Amino acid sequence: MHIHGLIEDSVTLAELCKRLAKSDFITVDTEFMRENSYWPELCLIQVANDKEAAAIDPMAPNLDMGPLLELMVNNEDVLKVFHAGGQDIEIVYNLTGKTPHPMFDTQVAAMALGQGEQIGYSNLVDTYLGIVVDKGARFTDWARRPLDKRQIDYAIADVTHLSAIFPKMLEKLRKSGRGVWLDQEMERISDPENYRNDPDQVWQRVRINSRKPEVLGRLKALARWRELEAQGKDLPRGRIVKDETLADIAANPPRKQADLAKVRGLSAAWAGNDIGGRMMAAIAESKPMPADEMPGREERKPSLGKDGALVADLLKLLLKIRAKEVNVAPRLLARSEDLEALASGVRKDLPILEGWRYEQFGRDALALVEGQLGFAVRNGKLKMTRTEDPA
Repeated sequence: MHIHGLIEDSVTLAELCKRLAKSDFITVDTEFMRENSYWPELCLIQVANDKEAAAIDPMAPNLDMGPLLELMVNNEDVLKVFHAGGQDIEIVYNLTGKTPHPMFDTQVAAMALGQGEQIGYSNLVDTYLGIVVDKGARFTDWARRPLDKRQIDYAIADVTHLSAIFPKMLEKLRKSGRGVWLDQEMERISDPENYRNDPDQVWQRVRINSRKPEVLGRLKALARWRELEAQGKDLPRGRIVKDETLADIAANPPRKQADLAKVRGLSAAWAGNDIGGRMMAAIAESKPMPADEMPGREERKPSLGKDGALVADLLKLLLKIRAKEVNVAPRLLARSEDLEALASGVRKDLPILEGWRYEQFGRDALALVEGQLGFAVRNGKLKMTRTEDPA
């Protein structure tokens, strides 16, 4: 494989992208910094196919990233391969408003091949290539220039290893017939809605015990205010106000700005500064949350009750057994919320009752809750047994 090193000029990047556009797949990784900012600061992009690899410096003066971004989001003929690519995809989305497509995530694929739910990159490389990854440059300051050769070599190795691993995984998936199992997961990961930060929806990420409409309305207004402050200042949202403080203020709103000096988690200066004033304005303008926006107790998640919770536990046991039998990560077969929904009586719009999940797990799960399947111990081992008649 030809290793180009660091690309810092537009002509070389355009030529590389022209060649990569003829590939069946490219592997992609990024290096970024976000500890001190709201938006991740993109410091490096690494790409490879089966013939060549390069690192691209997005911080280089006057570098035109257009050809690379075009390849990422508009070229449907080239598969983009990541490992645990959520943050890499988020960066591309922030730059373009689109996500890489079509895409393939080797961490997700590993679930279908019985290699755990979140296999790390180093373990993946060791498993498939027998190579021990050099972790020495992992915590480097990628924003500092110039980058030395060890940093660049470390970064490019991520995509060169991945370009050797991907065909091996693909062959295993083809032989096992499990490639189709991943289609839905890959489409879910590449859905742009997963990466859109809507200030009106971020309140849902904040833990709060109250279900009072006026409290949740204040939380929504405060979370929106904080998100816009964080974006405008390019600071992590927790640097503006921490979640627990935001929830506490929503539940116990101060009557006047001077009271902010008494709020745990805020400095006394908020009692008189501009940001404190903007927070008070957000509280004042908040409205009780409408009924149609109130968080579920959703229709899909009716109350289980004690018996339903026991049934859900049995389903989780069945999932563990079945996942071991077919050598697949349990989370790829079913999620806890789907098991709880099935236990509580839901029979529609559940992934485990459709397609390959139904064949591998859902049929038996349904039989269990309907009394046609049970557990038995034989020779010290747990077995599934069919009953003659449904309960």
